[in-house]
Amino acid sequence: MPRRFDLEPKINEKQQLIADSRYLLKDKSGKIKETVRNMFIRISKHIASAEKKFKTPAKEIKKLEESFYEMQASLEFLSGTPMHDRGLKRLMAECYVLPLEDSLESIYHTLYYSVQLHRLGAGIGYDFSKLRPDGSIVHSTGKEASGPISFMRLFDFSSEIILNRGSARHAGHMGILRIDHPDIEKFIQAKEDYSQLTNFNLSVAVTDNFIRAYKAGSKVNLTDPTNNKIVKRLEAKYLMELIAKSVHRSAEPGIIFIDEINRKNTVPGVGRITATNLCGEQPLLPFEACYLGGIALNRFIDVNSRDKINWKRMADVTRLATRYLDNMLELAFNVLPQIKEINVDGNRKIGLGVLGWADLLAELRIPYDSEKGLKLAEKVMSFIQKTARDESSRLGKVRGNFKNYDKSIFKKIGYKYMRNATVTTIAPTGTRSLFADCNSGVEPFFALAYTRENMETLDNRKIYYVNSALENALKEEWLFSKSLMKQISATGSVKEIKDIPDNIKRVFKTTYEIAPEWHLKMQASFQKYTDNAVSKTLNVKESTTEKEIENVYLEAHNLKLKGVTIYRDKSRDKQVLNINSSKKK
Repeated sequence: MPRRFDLEPKINEKQQLIADSRYLLKDKSGKIKETVRNMFIRISKHIASAEKKFKTPAKEIKKLEESFYEMQASLEFLSGTPMHDRGLKRLMAECYVLPLEDSLESIYHTLYYSVQLHRLGAGIGYDFSKLRPDGSIVHSTGKEASGPISFMRLFDFSSEIILNRGSARHAGHMGILRIDHPDIEKFIQAKEDYSQLTNFNLSVAVTDNFIRAYKAGSKVNLTDPTNNKIVKRLEAKYLMELIAKSVHRSAEPGIIFIDEINRKNTVPGVGRITATNLCGEQPLLPFEACYLGGIALNRFIDVNSRDKINWKRMADVTRLATRYLDNMLELAFNVLPQIKEINVDGNRKIGLGVLGWADLLAELRIPYDSEKGLKLAEKVMSFIQKTARDESSRLGKVRGNFKNYDKSIFKKIGYKYMRNATVTTIAPTGTRSLFADCNSGVEPFFALAYTRENMETLDNRKIYYVNSALENALKEEWLFSKSLMKQISATGSVKEIKDIPDNIKRVFKTTYEIAPEWHLKMQASFQKYTDNAVSKTLNVKESTTEKEIENVYLEAHNLKLKGVTIYRDKSRDKQVLNINSSKKK
């Protein structure tokens, strides 16, 4: 009789290091007590156990356990929290959004909720825009309010204690403030001193009105959210310049286009979205969460097919992954009743994304900055989106629609059944992509040889990477040698190496060698077929000017992106990714 779960995961030394540091179960002394295979078996059985709630026959559940195992052991699909959580059956979602109203009661209730979630390793997003500005009068006391920034410091300090004293993993906050809030100038500059708000990412919620004012050279009204009175008027150009200046110095804040987010809200009848999760890929309503997983696109290469992609297997994995993520909702430990109400009972949002995009392009010899690359991005993501929605519709017919279906867009667009209010999200997949031995999310290659460091999750060890797709390409051209790889490692690039032909240089461009407009076009190609948002960092050269950063924001809005994050090389003293040579600019 054949052994169940017989596919043995193929894991190299670096992947094993990540599994040891992040994913595998340990005993009380810290000794690892399982293999990667055992981990995938355990997680697959746990996720499949949710089927009992739907009276799925035992024989089918066993078959599903093996299917879940196979797509994970082959590294075709990786989930988020079930692996990060070491399979301990706690949270199933990585990130949440919590509400904030303009009262001490609301603020401290939310602080308490955030502590409960942070202890379990969750990241949390908040919209601080309802809080009255610094210096306004609190009528109940007659004293001046301290403003949103002061309460952000409170949340930051609280999480510093929790994150360092027993949380499941290092998490953090996303703080959001509308562009028309009276404290927006302070917010924009809050992290220019990077010793401040160290557990926060910051994003400005930019409106269509603001962009119109910027283009027209006019002013915007900054209004007190408690009474809608205009506190002051500022030139839109001045605020945009202030954002660009701060990003140039410190890589903060990011921008979210809040009106575009709400135009694409799949459940508009439930409420208006004002915040996102920690990395910005998941716009969420209060108490909503992200149940995420990713398909490793480079695992679907089929050299014998017409376009070298195994679409049948991709469809199978997409359907399985959609079911897997819906099962996660059934098994989630919900810290708060409000979380269960809107996630499990209400909207049931899931987010299936992708990783290994740059690896797929490289193996197919398609440049990232090409029309062919953009067309393939749309083809791949539209395929995943359609397949995932169809599977969610099938699940809706069998298991029941999500509760807020009647407040959604789905009846209007032709779906009688739908299990999940959203099905696709493109997350950063940082550690997951390292474990899958591929590039993160939909990013281009950062470098072809680089050092990853300053990662607490890997005990701050340095890890050196060399691009395997490049090695394969050089071997095909009979160019591979240790001396050539040493040259590449010196700068992380093939651009200036004479011995490498142009056809390889064209395909293996790194992030700083790709013009910003191509980064944006690629993000837009994926966003077009993604329910939620696309988390992507636009890495720009150290020489990039503040005006060029402004232009990126305008183009991002024109392309209907939901948000954009810019990182100028060397704008922070510590970087997670570093090209091996200090000469690189």
